Amino acid sequence: MTTDAIRLTSRATAHEPADVAAATQPASSVRAFTDALDRLGYDVASLLALAGLRRADLDDPDARIPCAALNRVIGSACKEQRVPNLGARLAAATPIGAFPLLDYLVVSADTVGGALEQLVEYFHLVGAPVALTVVHDNGSSRLLVERATDAFSEQYDTAIAVHHLRAETDNRLRVSFVSLMHEPDDIRDLARQLGCPVRAPSAWIGIEFSKESLRLPLRRRDPVLRRVLQGHAADVASRALACAEPTTVARVRTVLASRLTRGVPPIDDVAKQLAIAPRTLQRRLATEGVSYQQVIDIERRESAERLLADASLAVGEIGYLLGFSEPSAFHRAFKRWHRVTPQEYRSSIARR
Repeated sequence: MTTDAIRLTSRATAHEPADVAAATQPASSVRAFTDALDRLGYDVASLLALAGLRRADLDDPDARIPCAALNRVIGSACKEQRVPNLGARLAAATPIGAFPLLDYLVVSADTVGGALEQLVEYFHLVGAPVALTVVHDNGSSRLLVERATDAFSEQYDTAIAVHHLRAETDNRLRVSFVSLMHEPDDIRDLARQLGCPVRAPSAWIGIEFSKESLRLPLRRRDPVLRRVLQGHAADVASRALACAEPTTVARVRTVLASRLTRGVPPIDDVAKQLAIAPRTLQRRLATEGVSYQQVIDIERRESAERLLADASLAVGEIGYLLGFSEPSAFHRAFKRWHRVTPQEYRSSIARR
């Protein structure tokens, strides 16, 4: 569940603002939009050509595409005026998994409320200028979409959340209403698409949920999240359990593997999870010949090697899974480990 990383307007512009012209986003994100356009019957090859792109440009998971190019693709599609409310229709044509990491983080939650928390926490993964917030009131909760600047983005951001969450609750989710600042092309058509009232123009952008709807359980039908986020943790845990007396290093790595996506935990937190004092943990690690920082390095290095063999994950996503706040930090660490970049390491795996 994501949005475009730029302002997508219903009018193609001759000149892009400087910040939009310089910005880029993952090719996989652009591919999600073009695939949805293809499902709606648009001539995607022509739309890409108008933006100076080819389909082949979108195949590399680590490639970056100028945001202005996607702006032109969507702008050209809007100008054709083939369907009303294009943002909402594209959202409906975007399946779960089109944005793999964020989508599966969200739909792996236990309830609708948990999914909203995941969406807000991990939305920065897509690099979009839009911000999400959940506000709880006495009788309801709202998912607020902040900094969306046009009708297309408003519709896409709200509609994709409604469609995906409804699908994950086996169509039991009933949304109170969707609120938009821009009036849609056809408000009745949009309400039919979303299956709920639409209030527009309004003072805020987002979705209102009842307290009861937040407690609806989600179905966990897709194992991709478990494979991506928990596969390496399970591997470490199985190695530790295979030992008659798991080493302290193995126990620490098991904790780290399950928590790195939220950043590197301080040693005090790991010690607490292992039910020992921080100084005791440091002393036991020293006895085994390593420091806490070295254990972090070992876990990250081996996990990186394993995850880079999965071509469906971009290098930037792998860095995030390993707790690096910036892609550049992951690149520096990996080059220190292997004397090559993550992309070069991945290419060598492909050649082998």
